[in-house]
Amino acid sequence: MTLDTIWVYAEATDGTLSSTTQELLTKARSLAPTVAAVYAGDGDDIADAAGSFGAETVYATGDLDGALVGVPVAAAINAAIESGDGPDAVLLGTSYDGRDIAARLSVMANATVITNVVDVEVDGDTLIGKEPIFGGATDIRTKFTGDAVKIVLVRPKSFAPEPSGGASADVEDLDVPDVGAAGGARVVQRHVEESEGPKLDEANLVVAGGRGLGSAESYAMVEGLAAKLKGAAGASRAIVDAGWVPYSFQVGQTGKVVKPAVYIAAGISGATQHLVGMKGSKNIIAINKDPEAPIFGIADLGIVGDVHKVIPKLMEALDGR
Repeated sequence: MTLDTIWVYAEATDGTLSSTTQELLTKARSLAPTVAAVYAGDGDDIADAAGSFGAETVYATGDLDGALVGVPVAAAINAAIESGDGPDAVLLGTSYDGRDIAARLSVMANATVITNVVDVEVDGDTLIGKEPIFGGATDIRTKFTGDAVKIVLVRPKSFAPEPSGGASADVEDLDVPDVGAAGGARVVQRHVEESEGPKLDEANLVVAGGRGLGSAESYAMVEGLAAKLKGAAGASRAIVDAGWVPYSFQVGQTGKVVKPAVYIAAGISGATQHLVGMKGSKNIIAINKDPEAPIFGIADLGIVGDVHKVIPKLMEALDGR
């Protein structure tokens, strides 16, 4: 078995590919000669965008009538594999749908999944995934050794998305077999959280608050500074668990992975779980009154001081510009 074809599970909103999908298509181009996208919906919606990142074809399921995508998409990919028209490997982002599809496809195809991957490389006719362990303290490399389809779940922000300049991708139907009762679940309502400014995992600047803020009310300082800097507000797991802010604000191993140009950590001590989610930032500014806080170990600029004094002074300086 040779590694000729990679399919990337594509996620998109209103025809715009997610940043993770762009990253995966970029990486897939360096791993196999043929790259395609598989999409739960009308392939015409993403044909231009997928082609611009190197996908030659979009294999589309068409309208799934509100079904949870995990069951039909996994079944469709598996059917293509069984017919001999499927991929040698599938790359998926570590999203809710990506994880669901990967798990189901693994069972259907009797294939291994490598999860939490931050890099992928070719080794002959197979793939090797690199995964951080012990909270990111070290990496391990895991190699596929079987002949089954290779399924890889990749952590967001692992690669830099780079358009290929390719033409619009061809669109082909991806037949969805009868999945019986397993496909009975339906999405009956969606709630889109209202927000202003850039998304946390896509922002060029992030201001994140931690337990050092002292109270939920003090988080308003973080949001205010983020707004003035036209960035996004984030949080440590500690204050998410405390109920100060929603889970969608969490940066870290069990939250969002961010890689902004500037990351300001306000009142965050720097637990390993948090560092995993933000240590790839280009410039890290730490504000903490504890000079021994671990966050200073990775900071490019450290301010030893009380966030309740430092942030207001910083906002005053910004207002005076």
